[in-house]
Amino acid sequence: MLSWNLREQSSLVYKILHLIDCLVVTLFLVVLVRLYGIEWNPYYTRLAIISFVLCFVSFDYFQLYRSWRGWKYYKEFFVIIKGWGTVVGVLLFYFFVFKISWAYSRAVFLIWSISTPLLLFCCHLGVRKLLRYYRSQGKNIRHAVIVGAGDLGTKMARQMEEIPWAGIEVVGFFDDKLETKENLGEIDKPLIGRINEVRDYLKVNDIDYVYVALPMRAERKIFRILRECRDLGAQIYLVPDLYIFGLHHAEIQSLGEMLVLNFNPDSSWKRTFDVIFSSFILALTAPFMLLIMLLIKLDSRGPLFYRHRRIMATGREFECLKFRTMVIDADRQLDKLLEENPELAEEWKKNYKLKDDPRITRVGRFLRRTSLDEFPQFINVLKGEMSVVGARPIVGKELEDYYKGNGEQSAGLYVSMKPGITGPWQVMKRNDMDNYQERVELDDWYVLNYSLRYDIKIICKTIRCMFSGKGAY
Repeated sequence: MLSWNLREQSSLVYKILHLIDCLVVTLFLVVLVRLYGIEWNPYYTRLAIISFVLCFVSFDYFQLYRSWRGWKYYKEFFVIIKGWGTVVGVLLFYFFVFKISWAYSRAVFLIWSISTPLLLFCCHLGVRKLLRYYRSQGKNIRHAVIVGAGDLGTKMARQMEEIPWAGIEVVGFFDDKLETKENLGEIDKPLIGRINEVRDYLKVNDIDYVYVALPMRAERKIFRILRECRDLGAQIYLVPDLYIFGLHHAEIQSLGEMLVLNFNPDSSWKRTFDVIFSSFILALTAPFMLLIMLLIKLDSRGPLFYRHRRIMATGREFECLKFRTMVIDADRQLDKLLEENPELAEEWKKNYKLKDDPRITRVGRFLRRTSLDEFPQFINVLKGEMSVVGARPIVGKELEDYYKGNGEQSAGLYVSMKPGITGPWQVMKRNDMDNYQERVELDDWYVLNYSLRYDIKIICKTIRCMFSGKGAY
């Protein structure tokens, strides 16, 4: 009964939260004024009232009190920042127009401006945690049906299972092609009926969400659902069938009144991050790199760096830098090794590497085990030839034999961005892979799914791998 009440009164709950947020903002101002020992005056009273009204309007305008089921925390935080940033902007304009900034403590206003979004987010986080706990007890659950039991529909169902805190339970599927539940594989949900039976089902069952996971070519069925089912109490969502095109990085933009898909999303953040991060690493490790150079010179004769031609963006080649880890005539020795040892020749053909390579020097073995041999590649990053995180640097023959051999899509994806010093191949299995196809698939996956958050995660895992030495040779 309590679950039903919360569900029915969810609109009232959001209204109350809206008022609480506005009160938190004004009360926080009062607390700061008192803490700084400033005498409360009519100007602060006026500021508190104006702030309350602005927050009430701005937070509602930016839809802060929508349903956040299934959303990431940072999305809600960004909305809070946008809403509060608008309030602060209006207040600054108000101070400028009426020339009354002298009436307020600048320290109080600065702390209030910066800290309020964090305070509001903590309040919302507490509400979210409370609701998550409540839903984990099987209460305040929303029920959904999925129209379409193909790959897209089953992917949607699995996603729901992976985020139980969202409180959305999939009741079952509607599909025209499947006949029995067994065709759904591991998805333990029933096949309720055919697509034309959705309307009748919604009439007699209490369903909150309808997720239409049909391919774009089924536009008639999609339009029919929209036409017939929008007045039956359930919210209808269309799950775009974009994965068929590998459009993981496509962005929806507007052109006048038209919506268009941008196949070339802005990734300028990646270059900015590369330059800042590489400059920091090179400056921080300069003394250590000088020590490595000295050890290389003392261990064996030859140059400090090894330059190998690799493929970069657009398919052009560049000289990829590494600390030298092999003897000076390593290339000539390789031909002899492969000729005399068929097993090594087969290993080289499979991986383009040898696990127990006799050409590696003593210092070189340590550098490879810790991945320190790749530090000079930060110079490649600064030159714009590589990225800190990306697909694995490969030679032209690898691109021809394996990436194009896997279909033109893999080769096209690979040359669409710069190779990286590290990547998913570095932190998952490194060199311990059963076959080369796994490497190609990892590179494909990264190009289609990269993000700043994921890049930072890979960098952190790379640091851990450097200390463990697992999979490196």
